[in-house]
Amino acid sequence: MLSLHTNNAALSAQNSISRTQSSLSTSMTRLSTGYRINSAMDDAAGLQIASRLKAQTSGMSVAMRNTQNSTSMLQTAEGALDEVGNMLVRMKDLATQSADASSTADDKKAMQAEYDALGLELGNVLKNTTFGGTKLLVAGTVASSMTFQIGASSSETMAVNLGTDMTSMVTDVTSATVNYASAATGTELTSTANASIAKLDTALASVNKVRSGLGAAANRLEHVYNNLSNISTNSKAATGLIMDVDFASESANMTSNQMLLQAGTAMLKQSNSMSSMVMSLLQ
Repeated sequence: MLSLHTNNAALSAQNSISRTQSSLSTSMTRLSTGYRINSAMDDAAGLQIASRLKAQTSGMSVAMRNTQNSTSMLQTAEGALDEVGNMLVRMKDLATQSADASSTADDKKAMQAEYDALGLELGNVLKNTTFGGTKLLVAGTVASSMTFQIGASSSETMAVNLGTDMTSMVTDVTSATVNYASAATGTELTSTANASIAKLDTALASVNKVRSGLGAAANRLEHVYNNLSNISTNSKAATGLIMDVDFASESANMTSNQMLLQAGTAMLKQSNSMSSMVMSLLQ
C-alpha cells in the first residue's frame, strides 16, 4: 500500500539496521577486548560460572604460594635439625672415646671442652633458628600445632602437630649435655662417659623423629601443590572456554553484520524514495 503517513518498508529497514548495528557493536567489543562476555547482558549464566571459577583459581594460586612458603619453612627447620644430629653424632664419638680405658684424664678434659662447645651450639641452633624473623624450633612455630591453608575454601586446611615430639627432643638433649641450657663446664665425659653414650642415642632418636615428621609434612605439601596446579590449570581452561572470544567466528560475524548494515542502509534509502511515487499519482 502506498501511503504518505506510514512507510512500512522504511520502518522495517530501520529496525533491521538497528539490530545489525547492535550486533556489529557487540562483535567489535568482543574483538577489541578478547572476551565473549563483557557484561552480564552477554551471558548472565556464563558470567556467574566464570566469576566463580576465577575466584576459585585466584584462591588456589595463593594456596600454591602458601604451600611453597610452608615447604621452605619446614625445610629450614629440618636442615637445622640435620646439623643438630651431626653435632650429637660427634658428641657420641667423643663420649665413646672418653669411656675407653686408653683415654687419660687430660684426654677427657680436652674432649669435655669440645663436648661443652658443641652443647652450647646445640642450644644456639635449637633456640635461635628462625624463618622470616620468627623462631622455628624451641618455643617456635614447629613446637606448636601448625595449620596450613592449602586451598581456596575455609575447609581446605592441613594440620601438623609436632609439639609432643619437640618437647621430648628438648628433654633428651638437655639430659645429654648440661651446656644446652647454660654455659658451664660439664662432667659428661670426665665422670659419666659411658652413661652419656646412651643419653646421646636417645637424643638422636628424638631428633630424627622430629625430622621424620617435618619430612612427611613437607612431602604432603608437595603433593598438595601438584594437585592445586592441576586443578588451577583446568579451571583456567574452563574459564577461558566461557569467557574468551572465538576470533575466527566473531570476525566472520562482524563481516556479515557490516555487509548487512550496508545493505540495510541502501534499502532504507530506496524505501524513503517511495513517497515520490505517491506524488506522481497526484500529478
